[in-house]
Amino acid sequence: MKILVSALEPSSNLHLKEVLKHTQDVELIGIFAKGIDEGTPLYDISQMAIMGVVDAITKLPWFIKVAQEMVTLAKDADKILLMDSSAFNLPLAKKLKKAYPHKEILYYILPQIWATRPKRAIKLEQYCDTLLGILPFELDYYPQNKAQYVGHPLLDEIDVHRDESQTKGCITFMPGSRKSEITKLMPIFLALRRKLGNDIRPLLVIPPSFDRNKIAKLYRGNREFEIVRDSHEALRRSEFAFICSGTATLESALIGVPFTLAYIAKKIDFFVGTKILGIKQVGLANIILNHHNHSTLHQELLQEEVTVENLLKAFYETDRSVFKAKALELKDYLAHGSSKNMAKIIMR
Repeated sequence: MKILVSALEPSSNLHLKEVLKHTQDVELIGIFAKGIDEGTPLYDISQMAIMGVVDAITKLPWFIKVAQEMVTLAKDADKILLMDSSAFNLPLAKKLKKAYPHKEILYYILPQIWATRPKRAIKLEQYCDTLLGILPFELDYYPQNKAQYVGHPLLDEIDVHRDESQTKGCITFMPGSRKSEITKLMPIFLALRRKLGNDIRPLLVIPPSFDRNKIAKLYRGNREFEIVRDSHEALRRSEFAFICSGTATLESALIGVPFTLAYIAKKIDFFVGTKILGIKQVGLANIILNHHNHSTLHQELLQEEVTVENLLKAFYETDRSVFKAKALELKDYLAHGSSKNMAKIIMR
């Protein structure tokens, strides 16, 4: 079976790799990470990355050309699998459905319309045949005859066992993966690490793709930490974590590590998000649990609240037993992984 894939994000390709473990005789064509399949991608995901609005506008003609190349390539595909990246994949879905009205289009890792632009659900319904959600509450935003919950991929991909008795004094710092996040949080995390003293074992999580030069420029003071490239391994070893917003909050919750979210956004982005879009939670773990039972899992420190004093207070005052109970509620709500279910849907 030949599948046209559009998976632009590194996280999407991690999820795709897990799905492929449960398929047989599947050949990928399209856009995906090199080495994930025996086939050669039309473009590697590194070519699809954009840095800011200006870069996006500059590359727009090229992205339109790439989308047309994908439409041409789709003539040989038995099915089409779109993953995340709605800015590219939603217009692509429209082109593909127009060109091949009878080819099945699957959309896995749905756009976060529950946070912004809910009207995109109408387009997804028009252009896609099967909508595959990784958050149970997402189904409320889509037609029930097209959408289904397949599970969450992290429940397949987290393969570590945490022994609390071996975590005492080990603290993980995760300042994010984007330059803007790191440069704002790293000085505060460094001051916090010094305030906590030498009785702790500080772990600093740095993406595996970052080379020495990039680390030296972005992570000033990194020599005062133990650098860990695998976030799951760092969290497995830790009694507590300080985490920038993102999927890492959900990873920490599922591994069972108490944490505090610390995030400093651009002022205009924060204003738009909170005042115009009405976003109340930033951490994915909190968002999921709030939809489930109107509760929260962890503290969120945002903007001017991100200070050494507030982070220290969160570290000492977080109730570990309450966190553990709420983390189990979250895990039970997600129920199971998604990779086997996705493989069945692709192969059917």
